[in-house]
Amino acid sequence: MQNSINSTIAFVKKTLENAEAGHDWFHIERVYKTALNINEKEKGHEQVVIFAALLHDIADPKFNNGNEELGPKVAEDFLTSISINEDVIAHVKLIIQNMSFKNSFDSSGFTSKEMQIVQDADRLDAIGAIGIARAFTYGGYKNRVLYDPAIKPEQHLTKESYKNTTAPTINHFYEKLLLLKDMMNTDAGRAIALERHNFMLQYLDHFYNEWEGN
Repeated sequence: MQNSINSTIAFVKKTLENAEAGHDWFHIERVYKTALNINEKEKGHEQVVIFAALLHDIADPKFNNGNEELGPKVAEDFLTSISINEDVIAHVKLIIQNMSFKNSFDSSGFTSKEMQIVQDADRLDAIGAIGIARAFTYGGYKNRVLYDPAIKPEQHLTKESYKNTTAPTINHFYEKLLLLKDMMNTDAGRAIALERHNFMLQYLDHFYNEWEGN
């Protein structure tokens, strides 16, 4: 098992060596560690949790022309190459296909304890201090303005609306980040999310005060 994990880590590091800083190996490592931490309490299938956490962003559609099939396929091919059980591979693929925030706009019908664990770990990395840093990193990558008081946050009702937004980074707090606390699946995830959520609210208070020159 450990050899398979080590091989997967090496593969992910190599594949993501030039990735945008909010979706690089360090993001994967944080999600992996958090997923293991949550799994200690939730008792999911450890192998599924590990490989899904390590491979969940192996080919993020945001950086691959919107291709949502590539990530699951890359994960499947790699796990097959290191002789992982077919049932585990199938489960990992389903998690990768369904765990993204943008898929919350659709009713996919798929869920599992393992997906809930990895999804919580991924969402936790989108909030709090690191979540703030990642939001502005991606905003800079897309050359978006920090904040424009004339552009109000939207309530996205469809996946396409969310995917196609070009709004200022501050709007992203209201359109996604501040929503995640109430979307956690596990008790462990909810406990961590509350503290990180409150930190973001404090940050926004400071941001608006400084924006006004106070």
